[in-house]
Parts: sequence; structure tokens; C-alpha cells
Amino acid sequence: MSHSKIRNMEEFAALSGISRPTVSKYFNDPESVRASTRAKIEESLKKYDYQPNVFAMNQNRRTTKNIGVVVPNLADPFFSEIGRRVELACIDAGYSPILLNSHGNPAMEQDNLNSLRSLKPAGVLLAPFGRTSDLDAVHAFDEDFPLVLFDANMSDVGQAFVGTDNSQSVNLMVEYLCRSGEAPCFFEIKSALNPNANKRRLAYIESMERHGHEPRIFQVDGEGWNFEEIGSIEGGRLLSAKAFNTNTILCSNDRLAIGMLSAAYGLGLRVGHGAGCDLRIAGHDDHPFSRFTCPPLTTIAQDYEAIANRAVSELFGMLENNERLSNRTETTFEGRLIMRDSA
Repeated sequence: MSHSKIRNMEEFAALSGISRPTVSKYFNDPESVRASTRAKIEESLKKYDYQPNVFAMNQNRRTTKNIGVVVPNLADPFFSEIGRRVELACIDAGYSPILLNSHGNPAMEQDNLNSLRSLKPAGVLLAPFGRTSDLDAVHAFDEDFPLVLFDANMSDVGQAFVGTDNSQSVNLMVEYLCRSGEAPCFFEIKSALNPNANKRRLAYIESMERHGHEPRIFQVDGEGWNFEEIGSIEGGRLLSAKAFNTNTILCSNDRLAIGMLSAAYGLGLRVGHGAGCDLRIAGHDDHPFSRFTCPPLTTIAQDYEAIANRAVSELFGMLENNERLSNRTETTFEGRLIMRDSA
């Protein structure tokens, strides 16, 4: 017997005698309904020759296949590298990543979250500013969407956090520098914008005290994310004034260390380990350029690959089970010491 054309899913559900939500569930994922129900739906599809409008269905679903990825600053090669890996992991899992840059500005982080809200993402991966992020805005977003933080942690925000164990990684570097030469000074920017700086300073202090040395911290002024320039100008000023009381300088991150290397070169100071060298410089992050500096930079490698993959798998775990994690999880990966010529 012929049927007039079925116009929508409601009509199809009514004719096949299966509830509308179950039919909808079947079209989203045939495996998600019982085998007997699936057989019944497939039989009705043949019988009534019904083809759903997939585009309309996707528009009506509460969420899309979009995953928001928000980083503090894409001009920073650390974030472009980790952002790239997160993007690829999303694509591998069949999602469409939308990568947003907060341009070093916490207010823009909030704008990015607001833009994502209107796109109804399936979930969001956020590398926040941390202390300078708008806590209420991030909390509100966390209430409404699956949210995983990476790189910088914020207490009780997001369903999971994935990053590097800064106390382990900084201790590894301090221990190596003390063992192989003079104990290090610590060079950093006062700005609160740099997400992990605080944890690294505290780890440096703790590690120096544990090794029986007095911590020496040199903080310089600097706005924004032009760390190389700040490292070069302010580092150069301190080097000229012979302000550092040891010949070993641990910079809070590789970008500052790259600026410091440039300042040392300009002052005719030889950086390296051994006879004829004036000072040792080390960093943290294993910035993509750090192996090509002159001399190549001793640093701590963060496990980009592991951080990206774990952040993505935490998020997809929630999406597949269609529920939030019952307990917030925190996963940190150890840093690896990379010994190069600068120290």
C-alpha cells in the first residue's frame, strides 16, 4: 500500500509505533538503541521510504560536533604548538575544532567564551590565564558546557585539568644546575598574566632551600607577551650592572631565556658550560625554537603530545558517556631535562 510522503520524524515515529526520542536517538547513533528496536526502525524506514533531513536534525540537537579550543596567545609558539596538537586530536576523533586566541588579554578570554556559547559547542578545552581570568565567567561556562582546562590550573573550575608538574620539572632543573656548577638565580617578569610563573617561582624557592642554597629571585617589569624583548632589555640591564650573584641564570620560560641569550651576545659574554664561558642560561618549556638558539638552550621539555591527548580524551570521555565527571580529575605529566650547550 502506498503512503503519502512522510514529512518529519514525528510522523515517522507515530507510524512506526516507536517513541520520538528513541527514533531521534537512532538517527544520531544507530548503535545507541537496542538491537530489536533498531531492527523495527530499519524495517519501518524501508516500508515508508522515509529519509530524515540530517542537516535540520543537527541544527536542532542541543550541541554540535564543534569543540572550542581557547588559548591565551597564539603568537606564543608554545601555545600554537599545543593548540595544533589539540586540534589534530579533535579532528582524529571526528570533531571540528574552533581555535580561539585571547591575544594575551583576559577580557578577550571572556569574549571568546561568550562567542563559543552561541555556537553551542559539544565541549571546550581552555588554557586559561588562571589568576587573571574572570573566575565567575569561567565558572558560569563550566556550569553549561563540558570544560577541560589544560596548561594552567584554576581551582575547582572545569571537570578536569591536564598540565605539567611544575614542581617536579623546576626541581629537576635546579638539581641539575646545582650539581653541574653554581646554583642558579631565577629571572622572571612581575606580570601576573603568565599562567605558570607563580608555580615555577615557588618550586624554585623550595628546591633551592632543599639543596641548601639561598634562593635569589630577579623580577623585572614588563607588560604583555613580548617575553623575548623583555628578556633582552631587562636581562641585558641586569647583566651590565653585574646584578646576578652567580654565573647561572634559570629563566622562568624559554622565551625570556632567548632574550637573555641575545643580551649576553650583545655584551660580548660567552654563554655555555666550561672553560672560557662567562655564564650559563637555562629555561623551561622546550620552546620549538630553543634547540636552534645560539648556543642551543638547556631547558625542560613539557610533554606536549601527552598533555594534548589527555585533555582531549578527558573531554571525549564525558561526551561519549553524555555526563560530567563525578569527581574533578587533575593529571600532570613530568618534564624532561634537555641538556644543551647553554648550561
